[in-house]
Amino acid sequence: MQLTEQQVLALAPDSGSASNGRKLAQAKQWPTLGRSPRAAWGECQGSGKTPYQVRVDLADFASKCSCPSFKFPCKHALGLLVLAANQPDLLSEGNEPEWVASWLDKRADTASKKEVRAQAKAEAPVDETAQRKRAEKREDRVREGLAGLQRWLEDLVRNGLAPLASEGPAPWEQQASRLVDAQAGALAARVRALADLPGAGEHWPERLLAELGRISLAVQAYERIEQLAPDLQAVLRQYIGFSLREEEVLATGERCRDQWWVIGQTTQNDGRIRSQRTWLLGAQTGQTALMLQFAAGKQPFAASYLPGSLLEAELVFWPGAGLRRALLTGQPSLLPSSASLPPSRSVAQLLDDAAHYLAANPWHERQATVLQDVAPRCGADGWQLVDGAGDALPLAGNEHWLWLALSGGHAHALAVEWDGQAIQPMGLFIGHHYHPLTRGD
Repeated sequence: MQLTEQQVLALAPDSGSASNGRKLAQAKQWPTLGRSPRAAWGECQGSGKTPYQVRVDLADFASKCSCPSFKFPCKHALGLLVLAANQPDLLSEGNEPEWVASWLDKRADTASKKEVRAQAKAEAPVDETAQRKRAEKREDRVREGLAGLQRWLEDLVRNGLAPLASEGPAPWEQQASRLVDAQAGALAARVRALADLPGAGEHWPERLLAELGRISLAVQAYERIEQLAPDLQAVLRQYIGFSLREEEVLATGERCRDQWWVIGQTTQNDGRIRSQRTWLLGAQTGQTALMLQFAAGKQPFAASYLPGSLLEAELVFWPGAGLRRALLTGQPSLLPSSASLPPSRSVAQLLDDAAHYLAANPWHERQATVLQDVAPRCGADGWQLVDGAGDALPLAGNEHWLWLALSGGHAHALAVEWDGQAIQPMGLFIGHHYHPLTRGD
C-alpha cells in the first residue's frame, strides 16, 4: 500500500473533512493501528471514553467508522489513510480484528449475492406478452416526444439563435419536461443543460448549434434505428434514455480482466443529482473504461476509487460502440505501486483516438487518457497544454497553478479528460507518485 496525502484528501467529501482528517493523522490519536492485504484499521481516540473503530477496505477505499458522522469517508477514515500515507510503518501487518474481518466478509458476501441475483434474474421466466406491450407503449411515447422535439428544434433554428441569450432557461426547461413525460429522460437532461450556453462566451452560437445538431441527429436516427448496427442501436437508446439496470449488465455484458489504473475522477452537480466519472485504463489491454456513479443531494457515492491506484479487477461493459461505460464486478485487489506508469499517448494520438471514437459513435462526448511529457503554458490565448512535439490543446478553466507548482513547469505524464473543446487535467505523475488535480467530489 503506497499512498500520497494528496490522493487520500481527494476522497474527502468537503474541505472541512479534509482539514480535520489531516489534523487526526498523528500517532498519538491512534492507540491501535494495523493493516492486512485487505484492509487498514485503527482505533481513534475522540472526546469520549471509547475510541472510534475505523476500518478501510483497500480494494475500493470504502470505509466504516463507529462515529456518528453522516459524511463518507468521515474525518477519522481520512486521518487513518493520511497516517498510512505519511507514516506507513506505524500500521504493522497483522491479523484482522473480528470487527474488521466481519465487515470485510459481509461486503464480499453482499457483492457475491448481487451477482447471483443478477444471474437469477436474467434466467427467470418473464411474461413476454406483457413485456412486449410495455415496450411498445414506451416506444410510442418516445417517438411522439421525439417528433415534438424535432418540430421545436426546426422552429428554434428558423427563428434564429440570437434571442435565446435573453430568454433564460424557461424554454429549455419546458421542452425538457415534455421529454421526461415522453420517457426520454437522458435526452431531457441534455436539453436542460443547453440553457447554460446562450450568452456564455464569444462563440456560444457555434457551440449551441453543434449540440442542437447532435440532438437532431439522434432524433432522425431513431426514426431508422432498425437499420443501424446493434452496437450503435445500443448507443442511441442510451443517449435517449433507455437505460440498462446494473443487474442486466452483470448478467449479459462483455467482461474484461486486467490490471486497471484509476487515472482520474471528475464530478458534476446539476443542482439535482451529482454525477462522478471515474476513468480506468488497462495496463495490458490499453483499453479505456468509464465508471459512472450518481448521488442525490449530499448522499455519498456508493463506492470510492482512489485516483492513481492500480487494481486487479474484472470489468463488465455496457453494450455499445467506441468508448463504453463499465461496471466493476466482484472484489478488486489493490496492487502495490508499480515501477511503470500507465500507457501514455501524445496529443496527436489523443486526437486520432477521438476521431476513431467519433467514427464509431457520432454521439461520443468525452474520453480520458494519460498524455506523455506535457507541460502547462500560459500565453495570449490563455492556458494550453503542450507536448514534446510542440502540439498544444486549450485547457479548461483559468487556474492551473497547482499543476504548475507541482511540476515546476517541467514536462511529466498527465491524466486528462478531453471533451472535444478543452483539456481537463485530472492527475499528475511525478516519478511514480500520483498528484490529483481535481477533487473526486
